[in-house]
Amino acid sequence: MYYPDEVIEEVRSSNNIVDIIGGYVRLQKKGSSYFGLCPFHNEKSPSFSVSPNKQMYYCFGCGAGGNVFTFIMEYENQTFPEAVKILADRAGIALPEAELTEEQKRERNKRQLLLEINKTAANYFYYQLNGDQGQQAREYLENRRLSKETQIHFGLGYASKYSNDLYLYLKKKGYQDQILKETGLLTYDEKRGAHDKFWNRVMFPIMDVNNRVIGFGGRVMGDGMPKYLNSPETMLFDKSRNLYGLNYARTSRKPYMIICEGYMDVIAMHQAGFTNAVASLGTAFTAQHSVLLKRYTQEVRLAYDSDGAGQKAALRAIPILKSAGINVRVIHMDPYKDPDEFIKNLGTEAFQERIDAAESSFMFEISVLEKNYKQSDPEGRASFMKAMARRLLEFPQELERNIYIDAIAGRYGIASEELKRMVNSFGASMSREQVEAAIYQQQEREEMPAKKRVEKEDSVLTAQKFFLTWLIEEPSIYDKTKDYINEDDFVEPLYHHVAALVFEELRATGQVMPARILNQFEDVEEQKTAASLFNTRLKTDDDPAVREKALNETVKRIKKNSLELKSRSVREIADLQKIIKEKAQLQKLYISL
Repeated sequence: MYYPDEVIEEVRSSNNIVDIIGGYVRLQKKGSSYFGLCPFHNEKSPSFSVSPNKQMYYCFGCGAGGNVFTFIMEYENQTFPEAVKILADRAGIALPEAELTEEQKRERNKRQLLLEINKTAANYFYYQLNGDQGQQAREYLENRRLSKETQIHFGLGYASKYSNDLYLYLKKKGYQDQILKETGLLTYDEKRGAHDKFWNRVMFPIMDVNNRVIGFGGRVMGDGMPKYLNSPETMLFDKSRNLYGLNYARTSRKPYMIICEGYMDVIAMHQAGFTNAVASLGTAFTAQHSVLLKRYTQEVRLAYDSDGAGQKAALRAIPILKSAGINVRVIHMDPYKDPDEFIKNLGTEAFQERIDAAESSFMFEISVLEKNYKQSDPEGRASFMKAMARRLLEFPQELERNIYIDAIAGRYGIASEELKRMVNSFGASMSREQVEAAIYQQQEREEMPAKKRVEKEDSVLTAQKFFLTWLIEEPSIYDKTKDYINEDDFVEPLYHHVAALVFEELRATGQVMPARILNQFEDVEEQKTAASLFNTRLKTDDDPAVREKALNETVKRIKKNSLELKSRSVREIADLQKIIKEKAQLQKLYISL
């Protein structure tokens, strides 16, 4: 951590979470908590809960959750140290100098220096665009109908025709070659020495979600190659983990993101009001991209080029997005190639209509599949029908499969019953393994990620969540259960870590402050998972007998799972006999409330 634990806790406890979140979200009190519409996903019924007792928030709709630091980090696009500083300033708390190891200091200093150099370079490129040398670049941007406001918004610039202009400028600023070599802005060789990687190009600063310049893209002026050039991989820039325009798109509050192919498409769409557009950075869409997007949306509309290459890119992206649990639809832009061209010719209203009419990813895949078969030839059409029938077997649910059968039958002018019989015939002729493989493939692509699905359905993890939430709500439960269950019975690493912190606080004070425990997790995704452990809905009855039964079933389920896992790894007979004895005692266990 950048600050001592006691300082972080002082800052957290000095900022009431209801007051902080109430400044962003309209909250209404219901019982002991406050509810409002979740700011992290679109919803019509409030499922976003803020607890003054726990000093936490949790959305029962999308799973977003955490303490006051998490909220500022997520809503304001801030890092953890930045969130601490914002809240410390608000509470009038003076922060000490960050306590870092020497290695951490070197790493932080290098990262900060690289960010500083990138910002300096971005300012220099912007200056060049608006100076005497930038005339051609300005004309190019004007011909692309980009307003001055848009150019400023995206920080567009120009790298001059001289191949060492930026290098000389950075050297005059006092930066040494040793650090400049790590920026990706320069190339070093024995013959030419140091020279600029980008020259005679319109420059596009690439920003992370915190609006910091981490790299650049450049579009050549004239016929030089490559047409577009990106920064190489650096300490700051990983093109497979960053999306152009996400720093703006993540705050658009639209219920979906639009993925384009390049910088100009994103910029043109943002200028037209479609501020939820992003693009991958000179690379194919990756699983890391889908994980990044999943933090901000549940649905994506693909706006790739309408040519063959664009269709192939869409076909590659669809299964990646679906395997991340993201719903996918495809925007058709014919007769134009890309969103920029479409909007220039038909306008924003027409493009919005295309967005609204976006096709389901499965129907898009079928339409692309169709192009592989000659429909005018009976044999070709029959082969196409067979291929479609096999694809339809990917849907494990009969109702959903029948919906798509009807849709395809309507599109291609065939009888639904005939297509259904063909699908069933293929299903019957396939081996059980083949059918299961097809179903598994579809589930992996269209449902939530496997780990999340298992977690949702795992009764043991549910019991552990239930028990931890119960301990928070009623700390007196600890004294009644401490002889039977402890943190070692929580095997999954994150659950174990949280449980250890909970039991530690209960042993020390008899109380638990969940928000304080969340301070131990700087990673936002870990905070969300930890927050869910304290916000499981307790469906306990007021009847003491029902509550006792629920508690005993919960404790037994957790302990039984723990003992079974231990029994798989023991090697000594004595240890195994001990576990068998504990299992027998577990059957007789009954805890009274």
